[in-house]
Amino acid sequence: MERGEKKAVIVLSGGLDSTTCMGIAKERGYTLYPLTFEYGQRHSREVEQARQVAAHYKVPQHQIVSTSFLRQIGGSALTDEQIPVPTDGVESGIPATYVPARNLIFLSMATAYAEVIGAKAIFIGVSAVDFSGYPDCRPSFIAAMNEAARQATRLGTEGDGVTIEAPLMHMSKADTIRLGLALKVPYHLTTSCYQGGELACGVCDSCRLRIKGFREAGAADPIAYAIPLNWPTLRQTNKKG
Repeated sequence: MERGEKKAVIVLSGGLDSTTCMGIAKERGYTLYPLTFEYGQRHSREVEQARQVAAHYKVPQHQIVSTSFLRQIGGSALTDEQIPVPTDGVESGIPATYVPARNLIFLSMATAYAEVIGAKAIFIGVSAVDFSGYPDCRPSFIAAMNEAARQATRLGTEGDGVTIEAPLMHMSKADTIRLGLALKVPYHLTTSCYQGGELACGVCDSCRLRIKGFREAGAADPIAYAIPLNWPTLRQTNKKG
């Protein structure tokens, strides 16, 4: 590691939030080490988009973890073909698209990776404002994982430890998008749709939250949708560019 270099692991799904975290970590001066999970989700589009995002940022290394375990156990509309993806609006309570303990598993692996490469931070794009109600996207979970990472690692027990950062936790989707546009985050390379088609469906929970965020931010989403959408004119939110 070069003198003065600081490293961060980014849990990169290829979606809007995790890609915004790439921009935030870069702005904070970190060398980016994205970690992407191919966990048996319905489609591979998000993994491909994560590759493109990583290439955009010219990262030194992009790790892709491939495991079929979450698909083997099922229990989620994103990993089990027998459970339909909801398209009738954002559900109340924990929705069918919740993948059991997904972020718990992802952050455990990210912590191991951070310890090996000497990273001081792990970034994950969870939010407790505009979100689908997943229990592993809440402040209490991130606080618990930070303590677990401190207790369970050599870096935590003998060194300075690693911090799990959730910079979007208290931000609305619109605020996230405004920040990302200011940081020139490549949203045209991202995907949010649970269906994984060439065109975003526009009706699944994730698409609805994304569309709502761009509209409230007064910006046009640069990806294409399968349904007609009337976007506002893209504002010049990045005055520096």
